[in-house]
Amino acid sequence: MTHAPATQAGSSATAAASTTHTVFNQAKPRRDINEYSLNTALVEAVEAYAPHASTPELERIGELVGSADFINDARLANEHGPELKTHDEWGNRIDAIEFHPAYHRIIGEALRSGAHSHAWSHPGPGASADRAVRFMLFSQIEPGHACPVSMTHAVIPSLQADPSLADFWVPKATANDYDPRRIDPAEKSAVTFGMAMTEKQGGSDVRANTTRAVQDGDRYLITGHKWFCSAPQSDAFLVLAHLEEGLSCFIVPRILPGGELNTVRIQRLKDKLGNKSNASSEIEFESTAGWLLGQPGKGVRTIIEMVSQTRLDCILGSTAGMRQSVAEAAWHARGRAAFGATLIEAPLMRAVIADLQLEAEAATFTAMHLASVHDDDSVEAADFRRLATAVGKYWICKRGPEHAYEALECLGGNGYTEAFPLARRYREQPVMAVWEGSGNVIVLDVLRALGREPRTAKAFLGFLETGLGRHPDFDAAFEALAGSLQSSLEAVTSGDPARLAGVQRSGRVLVEKMALLMQATILFESAPTEVAAGFASARLGPNRGREYGALPSDVDIDFLVERA
Repeated sequence: MTHAPATQAGSSATAAASTTHTVFNQAKPRRDINEYSLNTALVEAVEAYAPHASTPELERIGELVGSADFINDARLANEHGPELKTHDEWGNRIDAIEFHPAYHRIIGEALRSGAHSHAWSHPGPGASADRAVRFMLFSQIEPGHACPVSMTHAVIPSLQADPSLADFWVPKATANDYDPRRIDPAEKSAVTFGMAMTEKQGGSDVRANTTRAVQDGDRYLITGHKWFCSAPQSDAFLVLAHLEEGLSCFIVPRILPGGELNTVRIQRLKDKLGNKSNASSEIEFESTAGWLLGQPGKGVRTIIEMVSQTRLDCILGSTAGMRQSVAEAAWHARGRAAFGATLIEAPLMRAVIADLQLEAEAATFTAMHLASVHDDDSVEAADFRRLATAVGKYWICKRGPEHAYEALECLGGNGYTEAFPLARRYREQPVMAVWEGSGNVIVLDVLRALGREPRTAKAFLGFLETGLGRHPDFDAAFEALAGSLQSSLEAVTSGDPARLAGVQRSGRVLVEKMALLMQATILFESAPTEVAAGFASARLGPNRGREYGALPSDVDIDFLVERA
């Protein structure tokens, strides 16, 4: 009898302890899903801009990146980032980057899926949009590896400046394979490319660079320091250096013909806010061998198309991040209850989710539209693309960080922990706004295009005119923008320093208006009416709110929440 109460008490204590560790009222893990099929806006954008894309292939990629194994690899690649090994155990300089095996698995899948090559290997209408989908699906889950994937894609137009160099490098850069070995590129079927332009004293002002090159037979010897070299593990890089004729572009391989290591000295890896799986670095050249690409003194012209392509990929990356953010937020809100109902049933939460989805849809349709324009070789398309890519890059990339934060907040405390992907996404989104021209650089580029190529403004306004008559808020905003563009054109061509300064001071306002009207026009063209009308009211109307969730009453919140 003396033992019975103790036994009963022990059983009760065990049951109580078990109850405290029973997990309930938490959303189930967002794993083993199809990230393509569930993304309604992306599926519709593919129908509009890449109608010949292989649905089974995109669904295969969507299932792959949505798998638990791939998501875990994304975590491992970021928790165990690249490490620089400058010397081997015997003291030899090796300048090698070591990656976790998860990184190699991820980038290998992306390259084998044509995330870098599909636009070039399957040319024609919709090819770039088809490639954009592949790139976004992989970037949605693990964005760091996308840097070398993007540059390997973007280098192709620049390589075409020299047929002999293109004959060697293009087939290897467009191969759907991955070979990380550091061997003579001639022995490899597939290569990746990086880029090294900016320097400590120059930054975006690449003409201030001090790197020099001198001819040595059929090649050049390059000496200088590059403040940012993305993906230093790449097989080759495009590099800017000065010749007597001016700033010129060179191909610099990591391994020289015959297998000798080129003198690309990796000084250190950048300790970045985010983008942890990607090995951004500082490098030095000391009589480093390179081959001239394009004409002497025309380096910026040679490399500019690569910059244009990577700007588009910044848009794609930010868009992919928005999809990840709102998808995680909506998933959590559907699986979590508070105050007697699931979060997704609460009107305040529904407004936030709807607004996040509205932003993600606008970015998705815009990204796909801009990608498709890259397949159009007409003069009109080129003029529109010149402004539209810069405008889209400025706005969509700037919207990314705030969008990620608001989605993170939907998860409450979970969102602020590293166990969930949105903390990583919040750190990742700002880099898209910085790379390939930060905000002010993009605005200056837009103003420069208006002054030097006024026909681009005509092409841009001509596109926006197709949206007239669809929504009163759009029509009113269009009239205001048309006046602002005309005033800006007159100012930048006047030669008056005071007027030019005034245009620059208000440059961000102008580019923001251009971006919003462009997005609305694209949505009118391709998105459901509920999305397009909601965007015009929420982003162009007088009742536009500052924070996500502050929506006008005429926005179809239920429609948007279901699509999230």
